[in-house]
Amino acid sequence: MQITGAVLERCGAPAPWSASRPFTIGPLDLDPPGPGEIAVRIEAAGLCHSDLSVVDGNRVRPTPMLLGHEAAGIVEAVGADVGACSGIAVGTRVVMTFLPRCGTCAACATDGRLPCSVGSAANAAGELVGGARRLHRDGADVHHHLGVSAFATHAVVSATSVVPVPDDVPADVAALLGCAVLTGGGAVLNAGRPAPGEPVVVVGLGGVGMAALLVARALGHEVTGVDTVPGKLDLARELGAARALTPADALADDTVRAPVVVEAAGSGRAFETAYALTAPGGTTVTVGLPAPEDTATIAPLSLTAQARTVVGSYLGSAVPNRDIPRYVELWRAGRLPLERLVSARIGLDELPRALDRLAAGEELRQLITFDERNLT
Repeated sequence: MQITGAVLERCGAPAPWSASRPFTIGPLDLDPPGPGEIAVRIEAAGLCHSDLSVVDGNRVRPTPMLLGHEAAGIVEAVGADVGACSGIAVGTRVVMTFLPRCGTCAACATDGRLPCSVGSAANAAGELVGGARRLHRDGADVHHHLGVSAFATHAVVSATSVVPVPDDVPADVAALLGCAVLTGGGAVLNAGRPAPGEPVVVVGLGGVGMAALLVARALGHEVTGVDTVPGKLDLARELGAARALTPADALADDTVRAPVVVEAAGSGRAFETAYALTAPGGTTVTVGLPAPEDTATIAPLSLTAQARTVVGSYLGSAVPNRDIPRYVELWRAGRLPLERLVSARIGLDELPRALDRLAAGEELRQLITFDERNLT
């Protein structure tokens, strides 16, 4: 079938991307789903810093590539070998996640601590699990982004890249579950694991950090949010943060130190701030993805003398089939207001300017929605 999508032609194009225009938005050919795959009509796709890191060259991927890794949509076709017990059928709304899990490799046996080795290899190659490429343009293959490629009207993905959700979960909420909530919420729920009543600090209040804040609040923890952007501090207070502080103010206040601190900004400096705000005996969880050349400095003695722990958490150490239903129940109970994370709804043609706003720290989650208006 023919679809409309945004193809990144090259990594490392200079900002502003509204001027350098590294995307081509236009028609592509999409194959039917093969064995173990499904076809999805995309309803909403979130714009994340992980997309930005491919565009700016911090995460080099094979191009041309159809970007987009956080999305929700409706299943329109099911390939062979997608078992009925999976809950995936035509008409089902699914959350799309950016790390397929084969369920059989040694990494999958770590209960989310390590990313699936099979899925990771496919993601790095720009393929679906099993080696297929279902996207084409002018007779040539187009690479998949993290097994999803959601900046398009439709996608073919592995059934291991989706989690079904009930019909009452709207597309906007479902899309956020696939990355922002899995990553930020999982940093608290799976990696940090604060004890009941323990305070939590979140450093970096973008989409992932704000999701960490919301999940920590939903679980009953007092949260301090830390960021440099005044508007994000204001929103953190509205969403229930006990305190919302700049890094300088947080570091100057000894009462901010917490047993669990989540770093979600993706920079060495933010990691240093998060580590400094971690109480003795506490855990610093880092989920941000800094530039490869970025570094941070800590005093090794503090790890031993203060019994500290530093945990790296990819995709929030999540097992999506286990974790997404839990977030759905928190949302249903009114304890997880994920709608508040959506800062803008845009059309596919607005993608380059949306990347500029994201890089400037002006947005939490911009959602690309698909209708007749935005496919011009």
